[in-house]
Amino acid sequence: MAPSSSALELTVLGAGPAYSDIPGSAGASYLVRAAGAALVLDLGQGSFPALAGALEPSSLAAVVISHLHPDHFIDLIPLRHYLCRVEFQPSRRVRVLAPRGVDARIDGAYASPGFAATALDIEDPVDGPLEVGPFELRSVRVRHAGESRAWRVSATDNPGAPGLVYSGDAADPDELAQLLRPGDTLLSEATFGVGPVPPGMNHLDGPMVGALAARAGAGAVIVTHVRMGGDLAATVASVQARYDGPVAMAHPGDRFRVGP
Repeated sequence: MAPSSSALELTVLGAGPAYSDIPGSAGASYLVRAAGAALVLDLGQGSFPALAGALEPSSLAAVVISHLHPDHFIDLIPLRHYLCRVEFQPSRRVRVLAPRGVDARIDGAYASPGFAATALDIEDPVDGPLEVGPFELRSVRVRHAGESRAWRVSATDNPGAPGLVYSGDAADPDELAQLLRPGDTLLSEATFGVGPVPPGMNHLDGPMVGALAARAGAGAVIVTHVRMGGDLAATVASVQARYDGPVAMAHPGDRFRVGP
């Protein structure tokens, strides 16, 4: 069933951390649909096949990259290859919102200046609001590595409806709270599971996510990006101990409705 005009539909393409012992695990990647259009939040390692299986990749309104760690952006490389396939003449193009320098990292993988620009229209992210098709995007800088951003996605045809707030990788709940509105779905990393987060590691844990969701009045929480060896069920329980709304663990293929 297609989402209504004011609702978003989220499909998890990949929810894994930087490395995993779970067969089929893929890096962070989340497909958001509304009003017949789609964008992707992050495109980590191994996520492109799920994207290509879900829709024709060149139809994306945009790819939004939270930060420049490979488990969040490296499958821009297979996307670029796909857009330049011999069946497409000229090459198709996709808009990419990403921290400055992503093109150099992609070009460097092939030692080929201009490799990314052949098919990717890369632009620097802005705080917002920014309209991308039927989506309104807002972002804030978060503490993690280099330029890292959390993002809020909502439907432009109903700006008052609940949206989706994606943490990317983050360390400070107060920074995420700048984006969260009552009723929003919080899609948040909890790298260190039940916690605590070791000193100097710029990540979140379940109790931090739960406390943030409760304070902000989130409508639901989707937990993702738990490090290898983390207890997924215990991580969900640690969120639920601080927040009494619905909590789910993200797995590839999961679908969620965001909004009314």
